[in-house]
Amino acid sequence: MLKLWKWYQNCLALHPVKTQVISSGLIWGAGDIAAQAVTHYTAKTRVTVEEVFFQIPKFPFNDLAFWKMDKQFKINWKRVSTTSLFGLGFVGPVGHYWYEGLDRVIRLRLMLKPNSFRFVATKVAVDGFIFGPLDLLVFFTYMGFSTGKSVPQIKEDVKRDFLPAFVVEGGIWPMVQVANFRFIPVRYQLLYVNFFCLLDSCFLSWVEQQQDASWKQWLKSFLPLK
Repeated sequence: MLKLWKWYQNCLALHPVKTQVISSGLIWGAGDIAAQAVTHYTAKTRVTVEEVFFQIPKFPFNDLAFWKMDKQFKINWKRVSTTSLFGLGFVGPVGHYWYEGLDRVIRLRLMLKPNSFRFVATKVAVDGFIFGPLDLLVFFTYMGFSTGKSVPQIKEDVKRDFLPAFVVEGGIWPMVQVANFRFIPVRYQLLYVNFFCLLDSCFLSWVEQQQDASWKQWLKSFLPLK
């Protein structure tokens, strides 16, 4: 593991953008595999009373009880490659220049002392209100197009999923980013964020799976999107 870390550091020093792009693609691909597993094992299985009592001749009770519930989990490699491309094409390059540029602007233009309270708080605020919403918008739009949805369908999905995801993530990511901007060197900040994106991709898949759940409707009632 130590050799792997040293190799990564060497690659990052020699080819910073390329290393960030490739590592982002790999981590987002792994995150999507985890997200598929979460979606599979948390999906609600509805076996109605009619299925149990009126299909016994066709499905013996023991088989029926597990007919839907025990479907074997199979990785959708097309979706993994699609998500990996999002890491390669957006998160890697955009994230690299974002964290480098954010640090440069706040440190040199705003003249804030590195690691001070104002320095970290400003970074967290700017990241949360600019890069965070952009990342969500691009993610939902890209995943919509990649699954063959039309523009009107994607708009409806974004209206349904964007605000709930933004509100929930808004309560989590600031804490993640406080540690990131306070303790992690700039060149490793995207790597740090990408590992948390393993969990984030599981959450976003769960959000998409929830469709028009009541908790989404409740959150959207505070800020209707038309």
